[in-house]
Amino acid sequence: MNTLDLLVLFGTLIFIVAYGVYKTRGEKNIEGYLLGSHSMKWGTIGLSVMATQASAITFISTPGQAYESGMGFVQNYFGLPIAMIVVSAVFIPIFYRLKVYTAYEFLESRFDLKTRCLGAAIFLIQRGLAAGITIYAPAIILSSTLNWDLTITILGTGILVIIYTVSGGTKAVSITQKQQMAVIMGGMFAAFFVIIYYITKYTSFSEALDLAGSLGKLEAVNFSTNAGDRYTLWTGILGGFFLQLSYFGTDQSQVQRYLGGTSAAESKLGLMFNAVLKIPMQFFILFTGVMVYVFYVFYQPPIHFKEASVAIVQNSEYAEAYQAIDERYQEELALRRSAAVNYSSSNAEMYIRQFEESDARISSLRNEAKALILKADNTLETKDSDYVFLTFIITYLPHGLVGLLIAVIFSAAMSSTSSELNALASTTSVDFYKRTVRQDGSEHHYLKTSKLFTLVWGMLAILFAILANNAESLIEAVNIVGSIFYGTILGIFLVAFFLKHVRGSAVFISAIIAQTGVIIIHFMTEAGVFSLSYLWYNLIGCAGTIMLSLFIQLFLPTGKATEPKFPS
Repeated sequence: MNTLDLLVLFGTLIFIVAYGVYKTRGEKNIEGYLLGSHSMKWGTIGLSVMATQASAITFISTPGQAYESGMGFVQNYFGLPIAMIVVSAVFIPIFYRLKVYTAYEFLESRFDLKTRCLGAAIFLIQRGLAAGITIYAPAIILSSTLNWDLTITILGTGILVIIYTVSGGTKAVSITQKQQMAVIMGGMFAAFFVIIYYITKYTSFSEALDLAGSLGKLEAVNFSTNAGDRYTLWTGILGGFFLQLSYFGTDQSQVQRYLGGTSAAESKLGLMFNAVLKIPMQFFILFTGVMVYVFYVFYQPPIHFKEASVAIVQNSEYAEAYQAIDERYQEELALRRSAAVNYSSSNAEMYIRQFEESDARISSLRNEAKALILKADNTLETKDSDYVFLTFIITYLPHGLVGLLIAVIFSAAMSSTSSELNALASTTSVDFYKRTVRQDGSEHHYLKTSKLFTLVWGMLAILFAILANNAESLIEAVNIVGSIFYGTILGIFLVAFFLKHVRGSAVFISAIIAQTGVIIIHFMTEAGVFSLSYLWYNLIGCAGTIMLSLFIQLFLPTGKATEPKFPS
């Protein structure tokens, strides 16, 4: 990066922060701070919802995912539109009718205080960890690729987020997310057209698609019923539906985005906006990754994209062996490129077969290189797909555009983190402090405490990110933590909505038992007692909570449902 890149990067980020602070100055009450005074229109809500879900890892990792495995990952989002319809039809009307600040207030209205506190506590645990990882994950990749100090990168991202989130609350988060989404999509489109410009120097766009299609990288839909296939139409619709329903219906980081609408209708339109545009956005990002793959057919890709790992193996006893593999790799790259060029000039099928065979040998050599890296240091992470798109940006994009794309990554990290901090502060302030500690405070008092909680959660997120200290497995660990807790909280809400005769004590006991069971299953899996993907924890926790609630309620008095009366 040169001076122009740095000017574009820091100019973009400082403008977003300053704009958010300026537009939300003077918030004087907790409703304005936590719900934006119900002033958000559907467009702002829709972009804010999309920005919250699209973390920096989306724009770092997704193109790399497509580079290696193709377009199939888009199927994970096929259940999202259905989930948006259910949230709009069931969740939003109830939340607006009760005039809640958080989703967990509804649990007290439907059940009791202890169930509300349980739901809120589950959210704070999982989202508190996620906030640190949202900062840490892109920071470690950026610091490694750009040779920046990891701690400074983490501090820089975290402090920028804290400034405008503490200053303006929900409205600042939503307003800045509009600017961030503009930067993100503008940067991605610019990168895409640069890629196409480079590729069409050697082949036409249609022939580039033929090359990618010959390896199955353009297969966006898989109709297989094989349970071993990770991405299929059926897992996307069924599994994706429950995942997105839990995320958008019960996770305060998303609920708070649409509770700030001027009306329930505006909130519903915002979610429908997300339902319509989210899949095309993910499709485009994945397609960009496929085009990066075609780009590297004609230009020189490294055998391993993570330079720090390559440096370690090159300074070890395995340096000569690694060099020998790299030389064979360079020869195969030349053969693959020759086959691609010949196909472009003749369209002969024989060249496609040569291309496919050479590509398979290249993949095998990359795996050999990864095996040597592990021999040199078995603590290293050999997965390098996260570094594919960033390597392309740094190496081939013109100066100025490099700064813009790095700003895209930081903007995505900031947008997700700001939503998380805002939601953590509102849950801590409303569900715990205001409800159980001090119920007679003034609006000004609750505004100050909400800002204080935002600052505290921001500092904790930065601290957690710093303590992660290159432990890349923590990224997966937090995904596991989310899966451990998401199913239980979704089960509680589904019981609340659809099983009217089940009361608070039954669902509280069932949630504790189900959550304990999921945790025991996780530790048994980790101990090797049996093998189970952590994604199944979501279904187990949800189904366990529902079925146990029905069973336990048989032995408890049903009681009479009462309308909630929250403290003012």
